[in-house]
Amino acid sequence: MGRTYEHIDPHLAAFIESQPVFFVATAPLAGDGLINCSPKGNRDELKVLTPNRVAYLDQTGSGVETIAHVRENGRIVIMVCAFHGPPRIVRLHGRGSVLPLDSEQAAQFPGAAAVGARSIIAVDVERIADSCGYAVPLMDFTGHRTTLDEWAARKGPEGVRDYWAEKNMLSLDGLRGL
Repeated sequence: MGRTYEHIDPHLAAFIESQPVFFVATAPLAGDGLINCSPKGNRDELKVLTPNRVAYLDQTGSGVETIAHVRENGRIVIMVCAFHGPPRIVRLHGRGSVLPLDSEQAAQFPGAAAVGARSIIAVDVERIADSCGYAVPLMDFTGHRTTLDEWAARKGPEGVRDYWAEKNMLSLDGLRGL
């Protein structure tokens, strides 16, 4: 049976930060808007900042749904799953904010200076819940993909900014992105 927690203790923080992948879900206010769920690689990019605040380094993507939805209404959930070891799923529901890469939180992320880094998404966590994860498959993690880093390096800082201007200004629903 699932449990809820008042805060993220050190044991739970270690579990959250050690997962190689996490998922972020957001939605616009419009009832006919598109719900977004994005997988994220965790190369030391998801951090527990305080017992009720987490943040992650947002990398350039083909869309800008999370940023647009968080700016519009703040609702966000981060989910981590154990793909090895004991089965477990943890969901962090909260209110997000979009922080620039020159914010004080950037020092927490080794990759913040990378060409492909776009922003930091911080979440004030309002509900912390875990569940069994019995149906989550066991999988072997062999490494993180380097494709995004290579793409960003080829484009260079100016090319990435041009990409943002072309692809990341508006969400699929027309909400303001970058």
